[in-house]
Amino acid sequence: MDYKQYIAARIPAGLPVEELAATIAVPPDPTLGDYALPCFKFAKLYRRSPALIAEDLASRYPVDEVVTEVMATGGYLNFRIDRKGLAKSTLEEIEKKQNLYGSSDMGGGKTVCIDYSSVNIAKPFHIGHLSTTVLGGALYRIYGFLGYRAVGINHLGDYGTQFGKLISAYKRWGNREEVEKGGIHAVNDLYVRFSNEATEEMEAEARENFRLIESGDEEANALFEWFKSLTLAYVEKIYERLHIRFDSYAGERFYIDKMEPVIQELKEKGLLVESQGAQVVDLEPYGMPPFIVLRSDGASLYGTRDLAAAFYRKKVYDFEKCLYVVAYQQNLHFQQLFKVIELMGEPWAKDLVHVAYGMVSLEDGAMATRKGRVVWLEDVISRCVEKAYAILAEKNPELENKEEVAETVGVGAVVFGALYNNKIKDIVFSYDKALNFDGETSVYVQYTCARANSVLERAGKFEKEGEIPELCSQEFELTKALADFPDAVLSAAKNYEPSVIARYCVDTAQKFNKFYIDCKILRAEREEVRAFRLRLTRATLTVLTNALTLLGIGVPEKM
Repeated sequence: MDYKQYIAARIPAGLPVEELAATIAVPPDPTLGDYALPCFKFAKLYRRSPALIAEDLASRYPVDEVVTEVMATGGYLNFRIDRKGLAKSTLEEIEKKQNLYGSSDMGGGKTVCIDYSSVNIAKPFHIGHLSTTVLGGALYRIYGFLGYRAVGINHLGDYGTQFGKLISAYKRWGNREEVEKGGIHAVNDLYVRFSNEATEEMEAEARENFRLIESGDEEANALFEWFKSLTLAYVEKIYERLHIRFDSYAGERFYIDKMEPVIQELKEKGLLVESQGAQVVDLEPYGMPPFIVLRSDGASLYGTRDLAAAFYRKKVYDFEKCLYVVAYQQNLHFQQLFKVIELMGEPWAKDLVHVAYGMVSLEDGAMATRKGRVVWLEDVISRCVEKAYAILAEKNPELENKEEVAETVGVGAVVFGALYNNKIKDIVFSYDKALNFDGETSVYVQYTCARANSVLERAGKFEKEGEIPELCSQEFELTKALADFPDAVLSAAKNYEPSVIARYCVDTAQKFNKFYIDCKILRAEREEVRAFRLRLTRATLTVLTNALTLLGIGVPEKM
């Protein structure tokens, strides 16, 4: 049962149930009630003080077998619910749905496109790519869990003069056998060398090589496709470790022949004007610089290709929403892009969302070491896995499959570290903090799952259903947390904020561990209490596994 929805539907306020349900929260002090409705936002609507509004609503609320008490405290309307009823309905729903608990069909099969990761061809992943990749991956899973058709799009950076430079570098210094052996890093070394040594003659040569790519030259395109295949083979290994998948790898190059119809429409609607030889959409009346569509030499920009991509996605996928998981430095670009589409008269412009996020750095500085070397993402992941192995070997020398568990724990720590805080915040990644068994980490949550699994293994068979005993405070707080999981998933989707689920994981794990320490489970005083506590333990394992899975984090059985 969705208790917030149930409570909201019976509040005699004459307001939409969804609006009321979204406002209901859990009081910080359990003595105040189990759920609370702040009435401050209604003061202007009703022209009364929040305290008087709360008192009036409390006097008219229909108490029943679910909501057993309603109290007005200051400007809050507080509710107590039947504890045994909550436990019964929550456990039955979790046991019935299991790995689908928390899911819904609210999406109704409507499409949500999610543009994330956006790998650049011929360049390795650095740590700055972490957030877009795991944020997008989490949103992909969350929307799919809620009944939407999620379409993951990797908008490849596969167009531009840099590929002409790369071909020049390869022809000057490259060796196919060495590049095949070194992979994407060998390709990147060639590009860096070209950038460091380039003369005017070499730059001209690079421009010519790029022109050859555009004109369909066989040799130039064969080299480009080779660089692309090396890149995708490299990133696929990282995606596999991070549990990331895509449905489309249509990049910038894919949209080259799809730009012209959009440009023509801009002209026909009188939106394209000349500015210093370039063709632009004037956005000054909207407080923004002009959106450049064609440069003075007639060349397109990535914004032009983004326009074509948006129209293509709407035509092909007919999306309900199209999310762009891109760093906040691109705020202006997306404001411009969405405004241009709005000015073109497209009603779906409102369905385009820039999911902005902050930057990631390591504790020893920003993106690079003192030598200027970029911090590669695979190195961060591998180091985290190595440290996880060392910690596991020390804590549990007898643990089987330590390598496999270390991979799950180490990768999970990297993912969780990027998802735990509000997405817009800059993140300083710490190996020690991320792998803390007692902190606000995935390791703590995974260890909680392993603890729950151990209890269930030792318990053997137990009564799967039965009379619910009177709940102590620890049992009730844990049960209430489990009941709130579907609401956490909805909130994460609504706000494009997987951190809601990450924080839910830590909060629920803390409640379980308090229950585990304070309440005898296997040696409970009565059999019905033991059976109930084992059901509660199993339900916690199910819910935390579902939550971590949505974030892209695995759950080892033992740690």
